[in-house]
Amino acid sequence: MVGSNIPVAMDADEDLTDDQIEALLQQAEARIRSNTTTFISETKPQRQNRPRRSSTSTIPEPYVTTTGQVAHTDPSRLLAEKDRKLSDGFRKLEDPVAFKQRKLAEKRATAGPNWYNLPRTDVTPELKRDLQLLRMRNVLDPKRHYKKDNSKPQIPEFSQVGTLIEGPTEYYSARLQKRERKRTLVEEVLSAEQDNGRFKHQYNEIQEKKRSGKKGYHKAQMKKRYGRRYNG
Repeated sequence: MVGSNIPVAMDADEDLTDDQIEALLQQAEARIRSNTTTFISETKPQRQNRPRRSSTSTIPEPYVTTTGQVAHTDPSRLLAEKDRKLSDGFRKLEDPVAFKQRKLAEKRATAGPNWYNLPRTDVTPELKRDLQLLRMRNVLDPKRHYKKDNSKPQIPEFSQVGTLIEGPTEYYSARLQKRERKRTLVEEVLSAEQDNGRFKHQYNEIQEKKRSGKKGYHKAQMKKRYGRRYNG
């Protein structure tokens, strides 16, 4: 009978019957199946434990919906809000070459942030005279001595002219009055010359030294000595 377990007793001198052979085959097939099932269960990979999605999280709705055979899109979800604001407004388009040249000109217009964005020198006749006067500052005050400058006079590439303002701690006698304030350094020097006449006196001394030993110088000295009596 197929499927029943029949005990089989085998002797060395006894031949097996057909029923016994059938029972042995069924037992061997059962053992093979049991070994195969155990091997598969041992080699089967374990299922990974994936984190479960929280019940509070929601899946975003798709921006494409289908009605019948027609697909519809939600335009409000195609573009981010910040990008939408840029797209709704107006944007000025500039030539990249002209834009680069303009930026380069702005960069060259100042000395840079390391020099407090000092502007380029605006060369005017007044500024030229002031710079020349600074180079000749040795003659302004004979009691002050400055380092001699033998270099070629050059106008600084970046410069700025300002006004000196006295602080509240300075005494009133050390301050300049309104009538003494001038627009340029040259005007201040000329105004001081009208008060003290130092340059005129120095000029006369130089001219007297140049005329020394000449006929005109001799006549002047004799006139000082004899006055009207001198007829030379």
